[in-house]
Amino acid sequence: MESVLKYLDWTSVGLALLGGLVSLLLLEIFRLNSSRNRCPPGPKPLPFVGNLPQLSKDRMAFIRSLPKYGEMCSIYLGKKPTIIVNNVQVAKEAFVQNGTVFSGRPLPPLQAWINKGYGIILANYGHSWRQQRRFALHTLRDFGLGKKTVEERVAEEAHYLIKEMLKQEGKPFYPMHQFMNAVSNIICSIIFGDRFEYDDKRFAKLLEILNENVQFTGSTVAQIFNLFPIIKYFPGPQQKVWRNVQDLKKFILEIVEEHKKTLDPDNPQDFTDAYLTEMTKQESKEDSTFHVENMMRSIFDLFIAGTETTATTLRWGLIYMMDHPDVQERCHEEIVQVLGFDRSPCMDDRAQLPYTCATVYEIQRYSSIVPLGVVHQTTQPAELRGYHLPKGTEITVNLMAIMTDKDHWKYPDTFNPENFLDEKGQFCKNDAFLPFSLGPRVCLGETLAKTELFIFFTSLIQRLKFSWPPGAPRPNMDGIVSVVRSPYPFNTICSSRETTH
Repeated sequence: MESVLKYLDWTSVGLALLGGLVSLLLLEIFRLNSSRNRCPPGPKPLPFVGNLPQLSKDRMAFIRSLPKYGEMCSIYLGKKPTIIVNNVQVAKEAFVQNGTVFSGRPLPPLQAWINKGYGIILANYGHSWRQQRRFALHTLRDFGLGKKTVEERVAEEAHYLIKEMLKQEGKPFYPMHQFMNAVSNIICSIIFGDRFEYDDKRFAKLLEILNENVQFTGSTVAQIFNLFPIIKYFPGPQQKVWRNVQDLKKFILEIVEEHKKTLDPDNPQDFTDAYLTEMTKQESKEDSTFHVENMMRSIFDLFIAGTETTATTLRWGLIYMMDHPDVQERCHEEIVQVLGFDRSPCMDDRAQLPYTCATVYEIQRYSSIVPLGVVHQTTQPAELRGYHLPKGTEITVNLMAIMTDKDHWKYPDTFNPENFLDEKGQFCKNDAFLPFSLGPRVCLGETLAKTELFIFFTSLIQRLKFSWPPGAPRPNMDGIVSVVRSPYPFNTICSSRETTH
């Protein structure tokens, strides 16, 4: 009799658990259907995990499929919807005309764990973000952003980069470190007042972990972390990311401590000096957001934004030049005709280099390195194209869809600099060119990135010729899609053009 009761007890427990799980599933299906009825259409999500399985299976195919749902669509990265804007007109309506409403920033569990919402890039729209961004823009301009001084720094660094690449002349090599180091040296000279040699092993390691963290942030594992933040207490790749962040913080703090020893408040030498001086000035103000945590994160943001995206764009550019040797040769001929072989390029040369300028823009358009932009959040209830969006709704721009929209581009799906040339062969802009996003949260480093891309690219094509190693297979051109879309590792062969001149 006792054994029968035990059997019945276990059966009851099992049935109760099963009934609970079924009820939970039915409630989730009902909630999901109710949510989908209020949102723009989109790919069908699964209970609890949303569209994560489709996104994880083939990210580029998933992103390319989104415009078929219309000018706006919804995807679920977990239980919450994210509104995707696939159309340039709607993007401008939301992020430019109603910029303050659509300029919030969500703080998912992973980012809350790593940076607590400080800094500029991931800070929510409000007093702290405004203070930090305004200060950063003002200070970057003081130290040469948009002026000849930064152009000269980039041109000088381009010489170092060419010299470094020629060490590998005639041999297959992967130029990731060279590009990362060169690009990072520009922002480092502004933030820290110094550059780092290409053989500096510690700095090379920091650039490597910087790349690792950017790749992780947009990965499937990161999305799972955001669904189940409790995994921060368990072993896994997230622990390596945490250690990477601590290493980067230690690196920055050591530099900050050195700056404190030599600081002259009346004569700041770089961004770090300026921030330390501002912290002292603002000490007595109750609403000041200038403190060590914000300084660390703002420097970190500028370091990341000033390195990863531009270096990645240059790597894609190298692939496209090797894949399109006719474009590479035409750029080289135009550059040499205008600059000769030795004069360094400057931004004023763009008017005389329309094809080269168009090629640089086309590299940015076709690589679309941040395909879905950085997610925004509504700061108050809003209406957009007939949809009611509650406060806190996550929304982002499908930059890839806009920059491959057949209504705006002559050759939307192929690499072709003619997309930026008029009938007379002159460079012409396009309103659908949005690699830096748009609105109040437009990329802080847009001016610097444009300078770097033009001068680095022009200098490289002026002095070097790039080609695929004989018999080398092409990398998967979809690339590795995370927050940033980067190319798979590849080898190039570079050769000096000096012997041909």
